[in-house]
Amino acid sequence: MNKFEDMQIFIRIVDAGSITRAASQLNTAKSAISKRLSTLEQKLGLTLLNRTTRSQILTENGRLYYQQCQRILDDVNEMESSIQNKLCALSGNIKISVPLSFGLLHLGTAINKFNEIHQAIQLEIDFNDRKVDIINEGYDLAIRIGQLQDSNLMATKITSSQIMLVASPHYLGKHGMPKTPSDLQNNHVKLHYSNTPGGLMFKKNNQKTISVNLPNIMVSNNGDFLCQAAVDGKGLIKTPDFICYKYVRSGQLVAVLQDYSPVENSLGVYAIYPQTKHLSRRVRMLINFFKQYFGEQPYWQIN
Repeated sequence: MNKFEDMQIFIRIVDAGSITRAASQLNTAKSAISKRLSTLEQKLGLTLLNRTTRSQILTENGRLYYQQCQRILDDVNEMESSIQNKLCALSGNIKISVPLSFGLLHLGTAINKFNEIHQAIQLEIDFNDRKVDIINEGYDLAIRIGQLQDSNLMATKITSSQIMLVASPHYLGKHGMPKTPSDLQNNHVKLHYSNTPGGLMFKKNNQKTISVNLPNIMVSNNGDFLCQAAVDGKGLIKTPDFICYKYVRSGQLVAVLQDYSPVENSLGVYAIYPQTKHLSRRVRMLINFFKQYFGEQPYWQIN
């Protein structure tokens, strides 16, 4: 029994909404389609569809199998087109998860430019800071910033970012410009990202790391909001340059303690994808497009 035919029939059943409609579309007897589905479930040892006389509902296993079938068949079509040297546009679906601030500020424009070139590719984009389960939730790709921990995933660096400590001229005029990290303890306050370490850690050349704890004047899970609060003079903020760069260049924010580097001040921006033997050509093209679009010295870099 042809596995690809099984996948195609299963996708048709799901898309059609019933075995009866799928059989009609395939010009095949309903009993043959029903038997094909039952045989597939027996072979997999899974229930893919909960069926009644009036409805069919995808099980969780069925949902995952449906997503993987779509991906596999899309990849096979791409491979065949490539082998046959057909001059056809890339097509298929890409489901991508991107961080909210970085996605809206930077990736959105890059994705739109990619779409102008490859208009037959359908993009499903989730703007969310939640750490998605790429494999179980059916994502082709996720963009993550910072330290990587998933050993069962592959990663390609697309660009980088620097962490900066900044404040508004109004705030610094009121509280003073610190010359050393210890000066921060003289009546300074900070704007704090939720679920990140509370202390500010600095290093100058190869000297000992200096840790300073400041009171939080405001806590949020959104960097854009905190950056705007810093522009409004509410406090200091340690933030990636891709969020604050426009305000620094316009003078609305000023870099603080430039002679001292925040510990782990460099962040990698990575494309994360499942550890499979074959990465579809459309996803590979998107990753390469991101690398070329941003580069090693992205446009938000201050120095």
